[in-house]
Formats: sequence, C-alpha cells, structure tokens
Amino acid sequence: MLSEAGFATLVPIRNMDRAIKFYTDVLGGSVNMRAEGEMKDYWASINVGKSEFWLIKPEKREKRTLAYSTFVVKDIKKTVGNLKSKGVKFLRVEKMGSDSKLDGSISFNPYGAEAFFKDSEGNLSMLWENKVPFPSQ
Repeated sequence: MLSEAGFATLVPIRNMDRAIKFYTDVLGGSVNMRAEGEMKDYWASINVGKSEFWLIKPEKREKRTLAYSTFVVKDIKKTVGNLKSKGVKFLRVEKMGSDSKLDGSISFNPYGAEAFFKDSEGNLSMLWENKVPFPSQ
C-alpha cells in the first residue's frame, strides 16, 4: 500500500523564479524538474534534503493555509542562524506550554524545539529538532 510510496509536498506559489531561488539558494535545494514552454511558470519539483516539493501556481490563490512543511533538523540553533544569515525572517516565538523556554526564534519544549518562518511566497514552514536539552539560562 502506501508504505512503499514516495511523498511530495505541494507548495502554492505566486512567482516561480522567486520561489525556485528561495528553495535552492536559501534552503539549499536543487531543481529536480521544471515544466517547459507555456507551463514553465506553473510547476517545478525541488529536492531539499530527503524531501520533494512541488511548486505550483494555482489558478486562484487560496485564502487559507491547509498545512505547512516541517524540516526535521539535527541542530536547530545552527540551522536558524544559517537561514537568518541568508535573510530568512523568523516569526515571533511563542510558549507552547508552561514548561516551554524561549531562546530568540526558538521555542524549547520537553519533547523538542521549533522555529517558524515563511518562504518567499508567504507559506509557513517549521524547523523541528527532536528532544533537545533546554538552553541554559
């Protein structure tokens, strides 16, 4: 069944060239395939790490976000710092519970750490690191 299936995340975009530049230059991905001819600005496949993203330009822009992409990283502090150095702006961090600790753009919790940012097209993405120690205060 699906246990052998691959997985790709559809990402709605407004400007294909800008989105490709963000997913390759900023996030370190590579173009797997881009449509040609009349469709070149409507579809592209980008590999980032072990994940595949299909950048699509829908006919109509949806007013709601149904899901967001999560990048599971080994060192969230290093990844946040690297992305900030490339101009990525992170959202204001929030406490997820009374046992959360905040450190800059990162929320540390007993089960892991998270940080949120938007791509070049306004889509929300999350960085996640499993079970990291609380930062020293």
